[in-house]
Amino acid sequence: MRVPVAAYKFLRQLRNDLIHITSKRPLSCRYSTAGGNPRLMYAPVKEEVEWDEPRIIRCHDIISDREIEFLKNVSSEYLTHIQRLQYLFAVIASIISVSFLDENVACINQRIADITGLRTNKSAEELHVWQYLFFTMSDVQIGGATVFPKAGVALKPIKGSAVFWFNLRKNGDVGLYTEHAVCPVLRGNKWVANKWICEFGQEFRRPCSLSYWE
Repeated sequence: MRVPVAAYKFLRQLRNDLIHITSKRPLSCRYSTAGGNPRLMYAPVKEEVEWDEPRIIRCHDIISDREIEFLKNVSSEYLTHIQRLQYLFAVIASIISVSFLDENVACINQRIADITGLRTNKSAEELHVWQYLFFTMSDVQIGGATVFPKAGVALKPIKGSAVFWFNLRKNGDVGLYTEHAVCPVLRGNKWVANKWICEFGQEFRRPCSLSYWE
């Protein structure tokens, strides 16, 4: 939800409407090789299931401090200029594409492909860096959680982690509980790098389904 006014109205409902629902299944943590990916066999991913419906996965220690500082440094100059604009335009324009850093972000893009099992080249947008800023590149003292009101889930930002979920089911329908918004940062700073992966081009990586439930 990128429109500030809409996001604000949406978040106002949280105090009364966010019901803490119990997960249908026990949540778990594991070391994952994403189905036997050779690149992950000797360095499996620390995977935590944050929620089961929608299925939300958090991968811990997935981006290094060196990579975080690199992305923050190359985007800081642009963000400084953006912050001089009016708030509305600052939010709309605050996405900094780092497509010009192909050599430097190639390993991050490959890591995303390995973890998700999806294509991230022609079937995804470029990596974007947000200040406010889902790779989480900073810890936040108070606030900044990503909330799913219909599911009753709030995800706290954890530095070095990446959170992933599917907005669409395998049958192409929009997930019922994937609507989400970001809480304001009350204390501290929040940096996030986003990667939007498109449905097109994933036909063989995530085949479609005719089932109503998938």
